Amino acid sequence: MSRSQEASAPEAALQLSTPDKDIEAARRVIEFEADGLAALAAGLDDSFVAAVDLLIGVTGRVAVSGMGKSGHVARKIAATMASTGTPAIFVHAAEASHGDLGMITREDVVICLSNSGETPELKDLVAYARRFGIPLIGIVGRPGTALAEAANVALLLPQSPEACPMGLAPTTSTTVMMALGDALAVALLERRGFSADQFQVLHPGGRLGRILVKVTDIMHVGDSLPLVTTGTDMAEALLEMSAKSFGCLGVVEASGRLVGIVTDGDLRRHMNPGLLSQTVTEVMTPAPKTIRPQALAAEALGQMNVRKITSLFVVDDDLPVGIVHIHDCLRAGVA
Repeated sequence: MSRSQEASAPEAALQLSTPDKDIEAARRVIEFEADGLAALAAGLDDSFVAAVDLLIGVTGRVAVSGMGKSGHVARKIAATMASTGTPAIFVHAAEASHGDLGMITREDVVICLSNSGETPELKDLVAYARRFGIPLIGIVGRPGTALAEAANVALLLPQSPEACPMGLAPTTSTTVMMALGDALAVALLERRGFSADQFQVLHPGGRLGRILVKVTDIMHVGDSLPLVTTGTDMAEALLEMSAKSFGCLGVVEASGRLVGIVTDGDLRRHMNPGLLSQTVTEVMTPAPKTIRPQALAAEALGQMNVRKITSLFVVDDDLPVGIVHIHDCLRAGVA
């Protein structure tokens, strides 16, 4: 075969591919991995509970490690745990032997990932954990291997074939590893009763942080509230309404309960020469729409959009505790 023929051989092979074959390959991969996940779910047993027990009792951090593709999965597991209330770090298996073992303390728990169970780069980390009595969880593909035997708890992956046609590239094994890490993180989250409030604290940036902003985080309070009592004459009410610049005015009873609202629309509807001689009780719209302090800011924005209004009073036990303007939601990135 000439060099030109050799050079064209890969091109000829590429030309044999068709869209149908590509989709067939993609479906085969997904089906292999779905079967692996189903086998993982079916095979969960008391060892999973034992792993959660170890992790929930940690007073330090969870150190997650692996090598190669397992290392990438380990980094993701550590990130997921950290973002859901379980302090966690990723420790590179090779770097651990060159000083990074100092990142791990006796108060920590170590999770090592290895499909073969014999990853040589993990041996120093495993030996360190055993020497200092640091609890060790192994996520491993085979029983009886070095990692499985050394671990306090061994979580065995199902014996599922890799999706790679040669059965070599980590595909199914890394998918089930990642799913098992997610399962541990969520089980820990649920045991701790981790709340949306705590989640927002750990995710102040990005879309998740904006979605979880609450009305109480952005509302105006105290002297900023445009409020008058029932029976106030409209001349005084208009001065208060103009001074607070929300385009509305809350009307409260002597007890402090919010009973009505005066808006720009109410003023237009009652515009006549005798307006200033009327009282707010005569002009107001009774039983105004309000929102709870703990409601999401997105809910407040949705109400304002639907009702075509720009402000909402924030009420707790019928008492106005704040006011939120549509611009407050937009400034907070809620949209």
